[in-house]
Amino acid sequence: MKNTFGNNITLTIFGESHGNSVGAVIDGLAPGILVDEKFISELLLKRRPYGEISTSRREPDNFVIESGVFEGHTTGTPVCIRIPNIDTNSKDYSDTRWLARPSHADYTANCKYHGFEDYRGSGHFSGRVTAALVAAAGLLIPALEAKGIHIGTHIKRCGGIADRDFSDLSADIKLLKELDFAVLDSKAAEQMIARIQTAKNEGDSVGGILETAVTGLEAGLGEPWFDSVESLLAHALFSIPSIKGVEFGAGFDMAELTGKTANDSFYVENGKVQTATNNSGGINGGISNGMPLIFRCAVKPTSTISLTQNTVNMATKENASLASKGRHDPCIVHRARIVVDAVTALVLSDILVGRHGTDWLGEK
Repeated sequence: MKNTFGNNITLTIFGESHGNSVGAVIDGLAPGILVDEKFISELLLKRRPYGEISTSRREPDNFVIESGVFEGHTTGTPVCIRIPNIDTNSKDYSDTRWLARPSHADYTANCKYHGFEDYRGSGHFSGRVTAALVAAAGLLIPALEAKGIHIGTHIKRCGGIADRDFSDLSADIKLLKELDFAVLDSKAAEQMIARIQTAKNEGDSVGGILETAVTGLEAGLGEPWFDSVESLLAHALFSIPSIKGVEFGAGFDMAELTGKTANDSFYVENGKVQTATNNSGGINGGISNGMPLIFRCAVKPTSTISLTQNTVNMATKENASLASKGRHDPCIVHRARIVVDAVTALVLSDILVGRHGTDWLGEK
């Protein structure tokens, strides 16, 4: 199992949902990056369950920085962050050990690891492991912001209910940092929460779409082919549990346009090259063009539901039925948004360090 991502800055994740802990090792960081543990805690708080519309599992996420940080700054050696698992309830899974939960990784994990995988709470495949991604990003996001690069993700759609579009990106990204539930329109937020609650009451689940904007990126980042900005981001984003689609700029809507309406015409303002529209989402030929980076992620409905579903017994190879018992989210869209921010920060930091050198993130 390969658990490392990145070229210049690498991130290795470890742990299982019901193991002793989850965590991450970040290598390639410059020395001298300020480490704000309070900020890391605030990021983790945004990933934690939200009121009655989330799982009843409540992890305190009291992380420990084991190495690579001294006197509040990175040392340049690998940073290891470990987050203990406290609120586990493994007996919920013992009775259904060999029943493959529909749309989960149970069956494929069993095929790959021959039954030796930790199945409790989805083990290493669990969204619990994303806490490590978020904690690691707690070092990178402030370093990017110090360079004028800002990342924000809102819930564009959830359960069929739409948020308003981004308008003033700078103002909206700032607003998103202050919101627990990442919806710009307060009325839409109330409707989404009610829709998720209805799904929970019915034993079902809902999905949605997350939309991300990044401002402050320079032109010229990325490579034209296999390490394009889109391909690196898509690679990492598809690694987040439940992400089933990624599109940049106008995305799939481009297929319905003509070249005349799809093309982003260039102009110069105050000596800076800009585009009149941003259908390309800030990327041309795999390389950033200096406009805001815009992309969206489709998040599937949570696979674990209380309704009875058809499945198979992996041990006996017989047909079976299953109604899941464990604690689970009726929707993970609102929790996944900070994970998208985290992955975006990792990818962009890796690309920027590749262009400007290892010490760039630590430079004042």
